[in-house]
Amino acid sequence: MIALSRYALQSVGVAAFVLALKWLAAALTGSVALWSDALESIINVVVAAVAYFALRLSAKGADANHQFGHYKVEYFSAVLEGALIAVAALAIFREATASFFDPKALDAPILGLAINGVATVINAGWGWHLTRIGRRERSPALYADGQHVLSDVVSSIGVILGLIVGVLTGWLWLDAIIAACVGGWILMAGWRLMKDSVGGLMDVAADPRTLAAIKATIGAQANGALEAHDLRTRAAGPVTFIEFHLVVPATMTVSAAHDICDRVEAALNMEVPGARVTIHVEPEDKAKHAGIKTRSTHA
Repeated sequence: MIALSRYALQSVGVAAFVLALKWLAAALTGSVALWSDALESIINVVVAAVAYFALRLSAKGADANHQFGHYKVEYFSAVLEGALIAVAALAIFREATASFFDPKALDAPILGLAINGVATVINAGWGWHLTRIGRRERSPALYADGQHVLSDVVSSIGVILGLIVGVLTGWLWLDAIIAACVGGWILMAGWRLMKDSVGGLMDVAADPRTLAAIKATIGAQANGALEAHDLRTRAAGPVTFIEFHLVVPATMTVSAAHDICDRVEAALNMEVPGARVTIHVEPEDKAKHAGIKTRSTHA
């Protein structure tokens, strides 16, 4: 997790450099569309900083007051990012409206667009890298940061292409229209980000593919037991909490039942990285005959 926080810290530096380039492009041209693009980059810097502190806190692990760890702090980070994106979108709408009724010709458009283009290429590479790392390590904070950077790339490409058309045609009002489109794009991105993060805060269950893998692993590794039932899962950042009841023969010793639990837990940790497994052992009269069948059940 410490390594992940380093990625977030690097993201602050990249976002600050991209912001400087985009701000320079906006200052050179006087374009409201390029200004809106730079404003989104300000949010990128804040988002990266928030993700860094969230990952640092998440790495602390469990303590007396947070016995299940601090993993959910990453979801709070992502919700805050979505809210900041929404604020940026509203500011863009305000400036776009003013520019539409009072359009102005752009200064040094070629130089400004070239500088913005360089910043966009840097963002594209870094956003792809962050998204890949966030998905691989199951980090909501890093993944959200990467997704936001990539959404910035898409809007930047739209800005550049639109302004090229505006310069070639002389349609001054196009600058304001493009800015408004950028605002709408990032508003939708913020909404998607907040929606996904709220699901994590509400203890959303593991996704169907992971859930199927968990059931298959329990069924394959719990031989000696009779069945497993009342399976419950919840995801919290990189951790998946797995709880279920394991029914064993009434004559089985505590030691033998413990060995089965250890075997199942080890297999689940291999199948689901970051798993936290809790198993409640029950005698055979508690069987529901509707749960996960084990190998011994089929024998």
